[in-house]
Amino acid sequence: MQTALVAALIFFSALPQAASPDKRAVWKPVQFAIVRFNDQAPQTWNIYHSEKRDVLLVKLWKRFLFLDLKEGEVYEVDPQTVKPQGDNVEWSLSDLPSEPIEISDWKMRDVGLMVRRVRFRFGKNGHYLDINLPLKPDGKPAY
Repeated sequence: MQTALVAALIFFSALPQAASPDKRAVWKPVQFAIVRFNDQAPQTWNIYHSEKRDVLLVKLWKRFLFLDLKEGEVYEVDPQTVKPQGDNVEWSLSDLPSEPIEISDWKMRDVGLMVRRVRFRFGKNGHYLDINLPLKPDGKPAY
């Protein structure tokens, strides 16, 4: 009984402490990223990062997608919850939908020394989204 209580205390104390779940975070553009939609560059796009690692907010035309790189999940974000702020955007993780959208063929790998490639398909037979993200020489994200 005591062991279970100690384990539970350790687990919950290790969880990150958020100041406020409704706090809107500022997402900054990822410099030197490349986006391809079905092997063509979309006319309007941008990729944003926050202080949290392995998550991205992708603007594709008028659509926003939240990518969890660690889990290999993609969520469609309501564009009205994303507020432009100069080159940055403001958005809160509390606005994240409860279920990810259906994707397939998720692939994430480092291509060469300076690029991480993320590629997936919408649905089973849908369109491909291909993202190239810059890396530092030590292999860590450059954003």
